[in-house]
Amino acid sequence: MDDEFIIWGRQPVMEALESDREFNKIFVARGGHDKRIVAAARERRIPVVEVDKAALDRMTASETGVPVVHQGVVAQLSPILYAELDDLAAAAQARREDLFVAVLDGITDPQNLGSIIRTANAVGAHGVVIPARRSSQVSPVVAKASAGAVAYTPVARVGNLSQAIDRLKKMGAWVVGTAADGDRRFFEADLTGPIAVVVGSEGKGMSRLVEESVDFTVSIPMAGEVSSLNAGVAWAVIAFEVARQRLGVNRG
Repeated sequence: MDDEFIIWGRQPVMEALESDREFNKIFVARGGHDKRIVAAARERRIPVVEVDKAALDRMTASETGVPVVHQGVVAQLSPILYAELDDLAAAAQARREDLFVAVLDGITDPQNLGSIIRTANAVGAHGVVIPARRSSQVSPVVAKASAGAVAYTPVARVGNLSQAIDRLKKMGAWVVGTAADGDRRFFEADLTGPIAVVVGSEGKGMSRLVEESVDFTVSIPMAGEVSSLNAGVAWAVIAFEVARQRLGVNRG
């Protein structure tokens, strides 16, 4: 469980209001706030406090170190409860789908983590797995970058990523790593059935132990002068290929 944190921006706050997230309080700019948010908050009996814009600037700056565009609304959420691996499997079973998760190895950029959670939600993945150490954790910046998807897509935090991968295998998932020198190009691989896609950090890629744990690796061909994609984009490419192949199987 993380400490209490805040999110900001109209869309992330509205997305969280439409989910079952628990709020402590919502702060809105005096004379310049979104009436929809205030109405939704009052419907859920969440306290709404009008403050000067400068107060919102201070709240967000204390989290990020720099001023941000908060759009006149800052929400104080109750502590986040991370999911368990079993929760992700249960979500797949509830939807009568094969398990599909992202496993992140050393993603330290909160913008990348937020982007990955957003894409996971877009492709219908059942969750995202992150390590408790040497990784970005769910934070206000991550929530903002996810455009509210963190309210819907479970994030499981594990102590040991290699052990988590072994657990996913026991659940029946094929574990696919992403690497520049992968065993095959991503569109040549069979990505149907229960699957966990491992995305490593930019520059270093997957750690040695994690790479040794995966069943096989896939690469993304690069035709230009730039030799790699950032982690969020790489995950999106693979994730939508998984979704495409699943759609073909279901139609078949």
